Amino acid sequence: MCDLPTSTGAQVSTHCPYCALQCGTTLGGGRRDGVTVRPADFPVNQGRLCHKGWTAPDLLTAPDRLTQPLLRGPDGQPRRTSWTTALDTVAHRLRAIRDEHGPDAVAVFGGGGLTNEKAYLLGKFARLALGTSQIDYNGRFCMSSAAAAGNAAFGLDRGLPFPVTDLARAETVLLAGANVAETMPPLMRHLTHAQLIVVDPRRTPTAERAALHLQPAPGTDLALALGLLHAATVDGLLDETYIRERTHGFDAAVHRALTWRPERVEEVTGVPAHAQHQAVRMLARSRGAYVLTGRGVEQHSTGTDTAAALINLALALGLPGRDGSGYGCLTGQGNGQGGREHGQKADQLPGYRLITDPAARAHVAGVWGVGPDQLPGPGRPAYQLLDALGTDQGPRALLVFGSNPAVSAPHASRVTERLAALDLLVVADFVPSETARLADVVLPVAQWAEEEGTLTNLEGRLLRRRALLPPPDGVRDDLRVLHDLAVRLGEPPERYPTEPRTVFEELRAASRGGRADYSGITYRRLDDGEALYWPCPQTPEPHPGTPRLFHDRFAHPDGRARFAEVDHRGPAEETSDPYPLYATTGRVLAHYQSGAQTRRVGELRAAVPEPFVEMHPDTARQSGLADHELARITSARGSMTARTRLDATMRPDTVFLPFHFPGAGRANLVTHPALDPVSGMPEFKVCAVRVTPAPEQGETP
Repeated sequence: MCDLPTSTGAQVSTHCPYCALQCGTTLGGGRRDGVTVRPADFPVNQGRLCHKGWTAPDLLTAPDRLTQPLLRGPDGQPRRTSWTTALDTVAHRLRAIRDEHGPDAVAVFGGGGLTNEKAYLLGKFARLALGTSQIDYNGRFCMSSAAAAGNAAFGLDRGLPFPVTDLARAETVLLAGANVAETMPPLMRHLTHAQLIVVDPRRTPTAERAALHLQPAPGTDLALALGLLHAATVDGLLDETYIRERTHGFDAAVHRALTWRPERVEEVTGVPAHAQHQAVRMLARSRGAYVLTGRGVEQHSTGTDTAAALINLALALGLPGRDGSGYGCLTGQGNGQGGREHGQKADQLPGYRLITDPAARAHVAGVWGVGPDQLPGPGRPAYQLLDALGTDQGPRALLVFGSNPAVSAPHASRVTERLAALDLLVVADFVPSETARLADVVLPVAQWAEEEGTLTNLEGRLLRRRALLPPPDGVRDDLRVLHDLAVRLGEPPERYPTEPRTVFEELRAASRGGRADYSGITYRRLDDGEALYWPCPQTPEPHPGTPRLFHDRFAHPDGRARFAEVDHRGPAEETSDPYPLYATTGRVLAHYQSGAQTRRVGELRAAVPEPFVEMHPDTARQSGLADHELARITSARGSMTARTRLDATMRPDTVFLPFHFPGAGRANLVTHPALDPVSGMPEFKVCAVRVTPAPEQGETP
């Protein structure tokens, strides 16, 4: 991170378009002379930006920016067309598919980068204009496991139930499955005074800064978490008063953990028993301690149980709800928090309400002006939805907003096949992503610096996104797209506002009384600079918001947190003679998510121009490979190619694959689609593979 000269001319205060830190920025300039960015002195980034944030304006001038709708012709080639023709075509084909196959033959797939207003209106559009239950979003692949565990333990899920700035007072922070030095670099500024305990199979840049690095085998985090609770118990480090006064279920949870002696855990995970004891002592003896989890913990078929086991550890040590201590989950996508609160998840309605709850259905239906029986029930979670596309029992049409599942979904070859089997694929995007290239209709929509709205960052703080520029000619905002489609499908125009402020006013009403209550938040309060964290109900006097949750009570009716009774089970796929290595996936500093945005930024593309496979030198030697040679990584589901990077800190049984690349370099060609039974999270973080030499381009295999 570094500082650059400030910009001149027109300026607007907004936020970075990437991760859930939502770093504050000031944009200046214009489309003709170029947009400049400088960091704001916002609490989460404190006047700094990472490489992605500094280069974000380059997205606005991507050479292949979409500025006109595309319609695939009879010859299979996409051609430019008018908005009228594109929308008429989509509406006509959607009606025909619904008439023949029923409303659930049409599906919607959203994204964790959409503003709150877009996420809200997308859910409303799916359930009313389309009448379908088949809606989910890519946030299911992000932190759904931690959300499920948090709701069960605390009665409420908010990524961080405290402001990021609280971390600066911590003496010890355990980061489990979170490589924040690369994925959220400004967050490291809040951790400079803490001793870090990092749980990660790799020696990441975050682990390099740790006082203690626990390096478990992929797929064994749950066993490690159980071992840490065992160590806390036998070493006399439990906060017994806190357990007795603020929790339920400890005896059953610790009964499971006591079967996982640290020595047994060492056999399963490879983490030395003495290091497990050391980690717990560091947490328990600190005046301020936090347990934070990330995707490395969650993206498993056991992700919910693993997150629950780490919550158990935090509860046993008396951390959640205390000043200077706590538990939290590091949300990944820019609006991963707000994006799942307002209706684009298969099982939820706005305000983080369950769609199966009669009272929730009645409340939201009342805001929408329909009867509760007009709302469909829960649909399929993300991967099941994608896997069912084009089948006899699945959707025949799919509308995609703000996502690129052709790259980001597990078992990517299967998902690509399902997308190709659809009768109709419609994609709204601002660049021709890999999913957009498969579409029958592509709708060009506005980017982050061209739109107004709100987002909710990883702390549960509401933020204002502000437009510096109008969209280019031919580009429409997603809200306008949803409005125009809904009207063509026979909906009343006023039901789908196109102004973000108007949509937010309706969102406030729909969220009122829900777990994620935004009803006391207004654009005026946000524009006046108030720091408002949900829940923020509407009260006679303006509610100040809730920056810190759980100080007095947890959100369950009795005010107590719940321990979870969980036990270890291994990954869905173990290594074998044909596939002797574990593969794990993740991010790198220069890229974000599927890479559709960052691969179009010259500086970022130059930093990491192609996929790579990171492995121990001994592993490479045994595979017949040297550094920088092209390798084929093969699982039972398929193969991808990547160039080797040798790293002596890697576990010899593990290789690492970044998931930002398309085509033959898609890491998700090999990942396993096994799902967490509670959250629906796929097992991105571990699968069995073999690595062999691959011919260079032009060579004969």
